[in-house]
Amino acid sequence: MTQLPDGVRACLFDMDGVLTDTARIHAAAWKEAFDAFLRARAATEHGADEDLRPFDPRADYEAHVDGLPREDGVRAFLAARGIAVPEGSEDDGADVPSVRGIARAKNDLVGPLIDREGVELYPGTVVLLDALAAEGVPCAVVSSSANTRHVLEAAGALGRFAAIVDGTSLASRGLRGKPAPDTFLAAAEDLGVAPADAAVFEDALSGVQAGRDGRFGLVVGVDRVGHADALREHGATLVVDDLRELA
Repeated sequence: MTQLPDGVRACLFDMDGVLTDTARIHAAAWKEAFDAFLRARAATEHGADEDLRPFDPRADYEAHVDGLPREDGVRAFLAARGIAVPEGSEDDGADVPSVRGIARAKNDLVGPLIDREGVELYPGTVVLLDALAAEGVPCAVVSSSANTRHVLEAAGALGRFAAIVDGTSLASRGLRGKPAPDTFLAAAEDLGVAPADAAVFEDALSGVQAGRDGRFGLVVGVDRVGHADALREHGATLVVDDLRELA
């Protein structure tokens, strides 16, 4: 028996930092993409009036891009630095200084990093997933990443989940990204359960806020970086260091 409340009939998991160790890969890709942009920006007429310090893969990642769709992460980080760029178009390449160009640069970096460095499920997460499977509790992955299936395949975990709502679902299903609750609500619907009967597992502040605003029965904050208080402030009803604690 798991340590989850009896009323939990489905579990909805964020991927990066909750299921898999890929948060470090995304942080590295963001750093490379943003730092390339910032270096190029320094050579323009705008550079003298803007904050062009290199991207911090921990502080900036957590504050501005963790859990958000790529374009939203670009907008948030650049706004924090006082930098304005055009939105650009879907055709923008990775070298174009626009929101979509920078987002493309980051996305182009993630796939090769996944293939080169590999992906694993956290051992404690495996223990909980095994316990949920033994009890017949269906699980879904809810992630803003367009690389979700690639990551799960690399981790050998794709078959563990009955539903996936990811970055590609945002446009195809007309969903807003986190902190809006849309993606979690869509996953609950896909599993055939009401939000009040589902548990959300998140490590990002935007994700626990989405769980709270979606009125889910349980919102579990996974604290791997020492921000338990912030997780609670944003909506976590329970905070754990490792999901093994709930198995």
